[in-house]
Amino acid sequence: MDSKQLVRTAWDAVMDETKNPLRRFPLVTAHLLMQVLAWMWSAIFSVAIGSYFAFGVTAVGHSLIIAGVIVTIAVFRRAEGASEAG
Repeated sequence: MDSKQLVRTAWDAVMDETKNPLRRFPLVTAHLLMQVLAWMWSAIFSVAIGSYFAFGVTAVGHSLIIAGVIVTIAVFRRAEGASEAG
């Protein structure tokens, strides 16, 4: 396995809702859990580097990125459903 494939596999194991353990939950629940995990990791890294200001910035950033991904997935799924129905 080359390094690019290794990074992709690791990314999918965490971030791909069809491959990570959260796939068993409804999308809304999985989204909430991903938000909680994002906040947790933001706090951990902020404390690790000693910057509480960084926590606020990274927490908001993580939330926006994850929310954007979830909204995009939802829109794509609805579009696929609409094209199959019509």
